[in-house]
Amino acid sequence: MGKGGMSLDEIKDGQEEENMAAWLLGVDNLKIQPFKLPPLGPYDVRVRMKAVGICGSDVHYLKTLRLADFVVKEPMVIGHECAGIIDEVGSEVKHLVRGDRVALEPGISCWRCNLCKEGRYNLCPEMKFFATPPVHGSLANQVVHPADLCFKLPDNVSLEEGAMCEPLSVGVHACRRANVGPETNVLIMGAGPIGLVTLLAARAFGVPRIIVVDVDDYRLSVAKDLGADGIVKVSTNIQDVAEEVALIHKAMETGVDITFDCAGFNKTMSTALGATKQGGKVCLVGMGHNEMTVPLTSAATREVDVIGVFRYKNTWPLCLEFLKSGKIDVKPLITHRFGFSQKEVEEAFETSARGGSAIKVMFNL
Repeated sequence: MGKGGMSLDEIKDGQEEENMAAWLLGVDNLKIQPFKLPPLGPYDVRVRMKAVGICGSDVHYLKTLRLADFVVKEPMVIGHECAGIIDEVGSEVKHLVRGDRVALEPGISCWRCNLCKEGRYNLCPEMKFFATPPVHGSLANQVVHPADLCFKLPDNVSLEEGAMCEPLSVGVHACRRANVGPETNVLIMGAGPIGLVTLLAARAFGVPRIIVVDVDDYRLSVAKDLGADGIVKVSTNIQDVAEEVALIHKAMETGVDITFDCAGFNKTMSTALGATKQGGKVCLVGMGHNEMTVPLTSAATREVDVIGVFRYKNTWPLCLEFLKSGKIDVKPLITHRFGFSQKEVEEAFETSARGGSAIKVMFNL
């Protein structure tokens, strides 16, 4: 990369100056611009990004500059589903070396608060999470990240699959929170990317029967191809809940032990509460609405537990084991691939925002 006669330090400086990233500058305004990295700490690594996926939250920020209580107030580098190759390790890093392929867990917690000490670090109030304002994300040539949040990929797991560990982690964490297993039949509301990874995770946890519900025929067909035992097409009309609950019960053929609402709307949550059996659980994974009006009282009289899910904790080792063993195959979820040019970044986000046949849109850097 350097010209003849340049010192190694000059070449290194030149490389650092050339680090580029996709910056969110405003609504529907993404630009590839230089991104200066922080200095490498003793416990950090510098990673050359190779695969970065687009999440629904990234699209949300691009379209509205906000997601729930998180608001983009100044330019921010986008992206958080990622994997790459180690370029440099800090002086105290012992478990990784230059050239290692790694998947990155994107959230840095404080490790000092009570929640962190209890092991629930995903709830840390000081969490610094890629591409959650004001923290910069990972759609860049290189990033600096704590080494303990970089997980070496097994030889038979690709960099793209490594990047898919992030969305898969949401499904794995949801399954752990709801305590699914070989004796629990599962209903999944929503066949978007998170609904589909929850389907894959539930199956890997040994769930015998899984029904998936959505409004979209194509997404339902994908769920069927990925191993759903039954699919139910529903409407967006709240008046149809009772009728659709009956259809779900018919498809399940037995009681619904656990429902994952991977959409998070009044309609989906009302259906979830109505379809879940007495003493069952509803796990709210999706965040479609900030506030909902749902029939909680009737659910309470049937002792249906409502469980919240936020991101994940300690999931990467299990995700990588599932991928390595073949218990989970995330490759069919990657439907579109783009390079890292200004034109392709814009096209990729348009493709993801359009939905349709796009499930996971992936950048190859």
